[in-house]
Amino acid sequence: MSELVRDKVVIVTGGAGLLGRTFCQAIADNGGIAVVAEYDIAIAEKLCTSLENASIVPAQVNITDKNSIKALITTISEKYGRIDALVNSAYPRNKNYGKHFFEVAYSDFCENVGMNLGGYFLTSQQFATYFEKQGYGNIINLASIYGVIAPRFEIYDNTQMTMPVEYAAIKSGLIQLTKYMAKYFKGKNIRVNTISLGGIEDKQPEPFLKAYKEFCLNKGMLNAKDISGTVLYLLSDLSEFVNGQNIVVDDGFTL
Repeated sequence: MSELVRDKVVIVTGGAGLLGRTFCQAIADNGGIAVVAEYDIAIAEKLCTSLENASIVPAQVNITDKNSIKALITTISEKYGRIDALVNSAYPRNKNYGKHFFEVAYSDFCENVGMNLGGYFLTSQQFATYFEKQGYGNIINLASIYGVIAPRFEIYDNTQMTMPVEYAAIKSGLIQLTKYMAKYFKGKNIRVNTISLGGIEDKQPEPFLKAYKEFCLNKGMLNAKDISGTVLYLLSDLSEFVNGQNIVVDDGFTL
């Protein structure tokens, strides 16, 4: 077992999700303690039971509820004596999320941006408050290549898929929020960075996968393990002075 993040206590919001569960496993495999923080505690508990790893533990959090976030911080900090890092990997959205541009209702746009980008802001704000008192902290935000470049709508031809307008607003906003926080926390020993990932394979239709790969350099769509190395790097002391940065992991899609 690697000791890259030895004894670091890391809270991963959305920790039972497609990305989050792999991040949690990677953290535990590299000597850390991963807290699977989910809106539905039963989902977190089910994952932890299946993994059978004492270094991966469940917790409940609603990233849009200040009291819920504060309760999570209190519970974990009292249990372990500290919290070393937060990985914002949650992906909250309402039932109307993902519609085509002209079909998106204003109320849905506002709700989705509020839950997602707003939730990342609120969670980061509350953890930064704790980190400031602790004397150090580390926040990693999960953004996207579509926070960096305009969508390549042509890759969605011949599918029912699209690139949601809310997603572009959320992820581009998150990259700037990261820079804002990193600079605002100057002198407080709190690092904030973003990972902008390319597409993650999740049973998408073949025409899309093929069209997507045409823009990539080697693999095409990535999986969660392809992102885990960058997460571990940012969690580790190897990246001690990497701050306010947006690291793109996309197999060259944005080139």
